[in-house]
Amino acid sequence: MTAPPGRALLHLAAAVDQPSAYDAGSYVELARLAESGGLDFVTLDDTFARPGLDALAVLSRVAPATHRIGLVPTVTTTHTEPFHVQAAVATLDWVSRGRAGWRIDVSTTEGEARLFGRRHAAPADALWREAGEVADVAARLWDSREDDAGIRDVATGRFVGRDKLHHVDFTGSAFSVRGSSIVPRPPQGHPVRVVDATEDPARPTAARYADVALVRAANPAQAAAVRDQLRAAAAESGRDPDTLRVLVALVVDLGDGEHAAEPGHGGGGPRQTAQGPLYRGGPVDLAELIAAWHADGVVDGFHLTPAEPRRDLERLVNGTVALLQHRGLFRTFYPGSTLREHLGLARPANQYAVTGGAS
Repeated sequence: MTAPPGRALLHLAAAVDQPSAYDAGSYVELARLAESGGLDFVTLDDTFARPGLDALAVLSRVAPATHRIGLVPTVTTTHTEPFHVQAAVATLDWVSRGRAGWRIDVSTTEGEARLFGRRHAAPADALWREAGEVADVAARLWDSREDDAGIRDVATGRFVGRDKLHHVDFTGSAFSVRGSSIVPRPPQGHPVRVVDATEDPARPTAARYADVALVRAANPAQAAAVRDQLRAAAAESGRDPDTLRVLVALVVDLGDGEHAAEPGHGGGGPRQTAQGPLYRGGPVDLAELIAAWHADGVVDGFHLTPAEPRRDLERLVNGTVALLQHRGLFRTFYPGSTLREHLGLARPANQYAVTGGAS
């Protein structure tokens, strides 16, 4: 299980969205299928703009039915309380034993704003700045209880070490937080934060706060340009750019089985559509495309959305992934148990335990 010299193993993830599915079993089935292929994580989209199940609640149900795969629901930062969001994501990390992620998104429409009645819709750049503030305060709250803050001294009735509890005092552009989290520090320290950085307004937030950035790109040059921009911005914000994983996001239609990719989908790259870049063809040509882009060093991996969830995910795992494993480009087993370990990311140190101060 070794990559070519100088190249790290691929990272692969898949969406398990099923707009018409309202039973937990179908999501468990897809997550287990993805886990059988060793994928880093699965995502489940969510939005206030259309009907559907709550993604975080669904993946909390999937957590005890899986063992290694990362679970990444979309949770918007617009119209929601940052304190509640961070507590819910931390809880998912606990119930999954360190496999939680959080796909950060914003709500831009007036229709979504009317559901809450607190404010009108705002421009995307302002909403993404707010999302960055939420990502920032979430990390502070996750760190507000040190790993060993919990105690069980029945005689004195003390269950939290006061010197291990830190007060967060944060004022953002649209919210403020005072106090510490009610959830113990998550197993991963910070659950993995994921941002779709395709659009310009999201990129500063992705560069500064995301562990994984998704980029919808139709060709290697486009992917490389965005990846370089994100890494440069990460460095400017004081981050090590090597702690940011950039995955190309593609919709994949593998309904043609073993047939060659349609013109414009295979060797020439995916075809741009209204829904984003689309690959249509067989799993063999998809493996070739993934291997070629990875060999060029333009991406760290791929996030794939099956056009037909069950059919395409099965062909992806049993066809494309198996071929990439055979070529030594993708793992054949999980070397660790947490999502951060799958992604090769260290567990963050507690910012208060290191500095010994409050925010």
